[in-house]
Amino acid sequence: MTLKPKLYGLVGFPIQHSLSPGIHNAAFRALKIKAKYKLFQLKPGQLENFLNSLTQKNIRGFNVTYPYKEEILKFLSGKSTGVKEIGAANTVVVGKDGKLKGFNTDYLGFMAHLKELKLNPKQAAIIGAGGAAKAVCFALAKMKISQLCIYDIDKFKALSLFKKLNSSFPKTKFDVASCFEDLKLADKDLLINASPVGMHQADPCLVASGDLHAGLFVYDLIYSPLQTKLIILAKERKLNFSNGLGMLLYQGVFAFKHFSGKTAPVKIMQEALLKGVMRK
Repeated sequence: MTLKPKLYGLVGFPIQHSLSPGIHNAAFRALKIKAKYKLFQLKPGQLENFLNSLTQKNIRGFNVTYPYKEEILKFLSGKSTGVKEIGAANTVVVGKDGKLKGFNTDYLGFMAHLKELKLNPKQAAIIGAGGAAKAVCFALAKMKISQLCIYDIDKFKALSLFKKLNSSFPKTKFDVASCFEDLKLADKDLLINASPVGMHQADPCLVASGDLHAGLFVYDLIYSPLQTKLIILAKERKLNFSNGLGMLLYQGVFAFKHFSGKTAPVKIMQEALLKGVMRK
């Protein structure tokens, strides 16, 4: 009797743009692992039913993206230290007993990409206070950034994140901006967009041209489109910038290790990512 291949995938909404299947499937092929990675697009309200069907569908693990990185926590039987400290999970492994253990590879992926970019920011501003933002803020605090200012349209979320970070990292000065202008970008060397604003053509640009200054690195976690209005503006101002492809690659590298127990073939995953980008 032929064993069914193990299934892995990405849970979120919307996710049609995701490049994760190409990355992970290339790694599975390279290591001759009988497994497949696919997209599990779940509309609001569908998450619990999906989780109840994991064993039946032979789903052994999955990544989690917007808007479920925080909601998934209540379904986890086990949480890594990173998940507990950050308050969000982006990688879930399904045990043989059907129980779910959550990990956060987002912050590791972000740190790995900053290292590749040779960035060592001292003062940063971040837009967004959701699951991805939590991981990025945690990563920056672990890197001993001196100051970090957070803005979210939902001030309660920003304050909640501020309180959590402030108690965990007393050596970093955290602030909450009540409006975009309060981010005080003139004092910052890194601006991060960790919100979903920019994914759609109709979305506004988050900043005005005059808000950007020489020496400011602009990092937009969005990678579809590859060039958001924020990235285009950074290019026009001749600033250094990055989209979220690097973070996507490295969080996937760490997630693959959790899924397979094997060291990820980074170069193969990177080549698959670039091929996926070319097809977009």
